[in-house]
Amino acid sequence: MSTGVFTREDFFARAAFSCRLMKKSRYDGIAVIPDIKIKSPAEGALVPPADAAGLAAELVKAGAPVISVVTESEHYGGSAALLEKIAVTVPVPVLRKDFIRRREQLGESIAMGASAVLLIASMLDRDLLAHLAEDALALGLEPLVEVHSREDIEKARHLDLRLIGINNRNILELETDSGTVATTERLIKYLPEGIFVVSESAVRGPEDVRRAASAGAGAVLVGTAILKAPDPAGMYRELAEALVRHQ
Repeated sequence: MSTGVFTREDFFARAAFSCRLMKKSRYDGIAVIPDIKIKSPAEGALVPPADAAGLAAELVKAGAPVISVVTESEHYGGSAALLEKIAVTVPVPVLRKDFIRRREQLGESIAMGASAVLLIASMLDRDLLAHLAEDALALGLEPLVEVHSREDIEKARHLDLRLIGINNRNILELETDSGTVATTERLIKYLPEGIFVVSESAVRGPEDVRRAASAGAGAVLVGTAILKAPDPAGMYRELAEALVRHQ
């Protein structure tokens, strides 16, 4: 009879979020993660809330292996209801992006339907980051730890992680800075070996995807470039096929 306790081996065997990213990356050279957010401090309104689930479904049909959803409300217009609706609409794992600082938020993420959760190293001290990452794993929730500096990497270095995201912009400035994929190119060499790297933000077109892949990223997380495109699904396919079309 099951004890209901996850071992690390059990967890990673069923880690659908990272597994789907890795499979897509092996097939296409890189995986593209659409980032659904209602608005942003830098760009203003991006997606009407009523349209978000339908858009997520379109992007999955276009090939998205997973979906990212921003639930932070004050700056990004997100909500629990937004993630819940998307999670029951799309047949792929969903990442919750928010300012996670408490264990209770991990349980809330699971209740919303998330399979993975973003933990932002620059917003957490070393001990809290470690506790939240371990608690997420214990709950069966996959952590994507986000870094933006070498100091952030040092906080995360001792953790047993499968995924690390490099945010090309500074979340402490609400991503209003003029970051580029150069941040991924600069920091990736300091990450532990064997980590699957997601290059986040500031991916504006196929050339940025190619730069991220060339640096060693296995995935890119893209919001604005997809959400503001006249044809979001078409833009998704253009980014997802950036390496294939360049050959």
